[in-house]
Order: sequence, then structure tokens, then C-alpha cells
Amino acid sequence: METEINGVIIELRKGDISVQEDIEAVVNAANAELKTGGGVAGAIHRAAGPKLAEAGQKYAPIHPGEAVITPAFNLPNEHVIHCLGPVYGRDKPEDKLLASCYTEALKLAEEHGIKSVAFPAISTGAFGYPLEEAASQALETVIKQTEELYVVKLIRFVLFDEQALRTYREILS
Repeated sequence: METEINGVIIELRKGDISVQEDIEAVVNAANAELKTGGGVAGAIHRAAGPKLAEAGQKYAPIHPGEAVITPAFNLPNEHVIHCLGPVYGRDKPEDKLLASCYTEALKLAEEHGIKSVAFPAISTGAFGYPLEEAASQALETVIKQTEELYVVKLIRFVLFDEQALRTYREILS
């Protein structure tokens, strides 16, 4: 699914975020230490190689809602934007911290002249954020941010499974 809002294309796709060859920056659903982990962070770190964790060390630890940028190393992208999403039920207020991830990532993309960004469903895996709430917050935030984007022209949500894709489609519609 694809739609254009304020001159920015928003796409929804099922797939693996570590193989988005036509995207300049992928967003890592990072841990605070910016090290390899499970889920999205594990996939991105495995594909990027050990230099990604080394590059992140100068920024660690980051806090929920924060984002930092590094080179992408062995990924087919130029950059990785690392965001620490909130742990649902622990990091408060969850909605504002999750929105901050998307806002801060897009600000970094603008500052670095990045035209295309791919996001995973931040915080919905091990961090326990309910998918529908997270999707709603993500899409609402990204749509609002399109008003302030001049460089970023494509925002892709790369979703792990059919259920996530369906949920995002329903909300975006």
C-alpha cells in the first residue's frame, strides 16, 4: 500500500528491513547500548557486521525516545538511524516516547539529507507495545511530521508479518 501526504510517499510493505536496497536509511529498533540483539536489532546488526556496534558505542547509552545515526557498513543502505523505543508498561509516557522515536529519526534524516527512510514497527516485539496502539501512534506521528519534511520524500514501514501489515493498512486507510 502506498499513499502520498504533503508530497511525501508513505509505503507499507511486509519484509525484512535489512534488505531495503532502494532506501538510504533504515531505522533500527535499538537497545540502549546500541548492541546486537534479537528481532530487528539482530537482523540489522547481522547484516551490517560488527562495525555497526562499534560505531554505536560513542553514543551509548541512549534513552527511550532518542535517535542517533551511524553509517550502515555492510547493509545496502548509507545510514542506520538507531531509535530506542519505550518498553510498554515501564517507560512512561509510552505514547510520547514512541512518537519521539519517529520524530527524532525523521529530524536526523532531514539534517543528513536523506531522501528515503524505512521504519520497523518500533517497540512491538520484545518491548511489548500492543501492535494496534503502536501502529496508530507511528502513523499519526509520521503523517504530522510530513508537514516539516523538505528532503525526506519516501517513508516506508517494513513490517515483519501479515498481521502487522494488515493492522498498519487498516489504520492508514
